[in-house]
Amino acid sequence: MHIPYGRQSIDEADIAAVVRVLKSDFLTQGAVVPAFERALAEAVGARHGVAVQNATCALHIACLALGVGPGDLVWTSPNSFVASANCARYCGAEVDFVDIDPVSFNMSVTLLAEKFAAAKKTGRLPKVVIPVHFAGQSCDMAEIRAIAHEYGAKVIEDASHAVGGSYRNGRVGGCEYADIAVFSFHPVKIITTGEGGMAMTNDGALAERMADLRSHGITRDPARLADAGEGAWYYEQQGLGFNYRMTEMQAALGLSQLSHLGEWIARRNAIARAYDGALAGLPLILPRVAPARMSAWHLYVVQLAAGAKPTRREFFDAMRAKGIGVNVHYIPIPWQPDFQRLGFARGQFPAAERYYERAVSLPIHAGLTEAQFDIVAGTIRDFLG
Repeated sequence: MHIPYGRQSIDEADIAAVVRVLKSDFLTQGAVVPAFERALAEAVGARHGVAVQNATCALHIACLALGVGPGDLVWTSPNSFVASANCARYCGAEVDFVDIDPVSFNMSVTLLAEKFAAAKKTGRLPKVVIPVHFAGQSCDMAEIRAIAHEYGAKVIEDASHAVGGSYRNGRVGGCEYADIAVFSFHPVKIITTGEGGMAMTNDGALAERMADLRSHGITRDPARLADAGEGAWYYEQQGLGFNYRMTEMQAALGLSQLSHLGEWIARRNAIARAYDGALAGLPLILPRVAPARMSAWHLYVVQLAAGAKPTRREFFDAMRAKGIGVNVHYIPIPWQPDFQRLGFARGQFPAAERYYERAVSLPIHAGLTEAQFDIVAGTIRDFLG
């Protein structure tokens, strides 16, 4: 038996929703994508959603919509997938990182404030800050927004891990503390569209700009056309965009999956609590959720204590040998060879590096059965006990 760290949950209703689209007149640019956008926006409390092919596309058009371009600077977290940084580079901007808090593994508010103060002295402030809601737990967005706005920076929440999570009294993605928030619908995320993503915003102009960018920069809106008298066929490319459109089949799957969001978040939280109890007393550092937050628990990451035996590699290999699909999230982005060519070096972001050297992601997904959980927890206890 192989127990993966993450896995999609697909039922007959999901399959039927996709089949209905396949039998319909529109496979792209029909009514289902807008319906999915409206439904998710309502679910998280945002005014607008812009669906795209994946979260990387969403991050890219979010940066472009906020005017990121050559000569600009964007800051993000070193503890993330490379897309959180690459989106700035796609725009011709430079990227830098703010180290993480060693408890939440999210961007450190203290270090962010210090970095902004230092950057003001040198005159090299970022245009955009991209905090990442690692593992499904929201960053301290009220503090991040206050700091960023003090220095004139915009905020994009990389909420790829966190659909269904909450912060203070609102849902992640509601954009109370950000200009734009981005979700991912990759199969190991909370809900899936196969591949897919969505950018959420409360700013109608930003939503319009991102909608243009995902579709070649083209509009058919008569109110925006330079020459609206040509006929119903007429369209204009008013800026350079991309083909980042989500298909109707993807949106149908996402819309069907969305009906399970509450129960799946509850299930992931129950699994996390069960891990907390089952792994207590072992030489592991267990994840913690900060006050006023509900994690979406995309990941449940443990850390082996510093200097512990067995090593992280021995633990990882032993679990894989037993069919338990543990994983590691993430190798610090600045350690990647492509980023080292930009001048980054090991030792620059010590909290993210210490975290990475000890971290292992355990299986957690809505379809994880009680029997599978018992196998995972029991195997870990046997190995470390």
